[in-house]
Amino acid sequence: MKKRIIAQGLPPNEELDTSWLDLEALADVEVTSEAVGYPIEGALLPNKGHGWKAGTPGTQTIRLHFKQAQTIRRIHLGFLETDLVRTQEYALRWSHDNGLALEGIVRQQWNFSPDGSNRQTEDHFKVLSGVSVIELIITPDINSETVFASLEKLRLA
Repeated sequence: MKKRIIAQGLPPNEELDTSWLDLEALADVEVTSEAVGYPIEGALLPNKGHGWKAGTPGTQTIRLHFKQAQTIRRIHLGFLETDLVRTQEYALRWSHDNGLALEGIVRQQWNFSPDGSNRQTEDHFKVLSGVSVIELIITPDINSETVFASLEKLRLA
């Protein structure tokens, strides 16, 4: 009988030392809105600002269109909420045919509380080959259409 020990939790540190994709060179971005002073580049590009904020309330979509198909192994998301108690939901989807058909990666909810859990950081490890589109849909509050979405960070490797 062969025996193997399986790891629990996050991959070893060497797998977390990731070279992020240069989204500025590799992709074009579509976004449903953005607030003045908080453009989408602030969330997608290192050293380009302090995150993205929506210019209109309610559900928002951020869509990356790759100029050439990519292999994605890791999706890193960061959200920060310091003012409101709210339940956010996000969904990640991908396409290999320029968005004609989108497949789900994950749909997740998070309860923000400024006095407690005000930061959400997620790492999704999944090998996706031939990716032409990555789409992030953020519903900032599942109980209200008046809340503005924000995204501190989105990185792909």
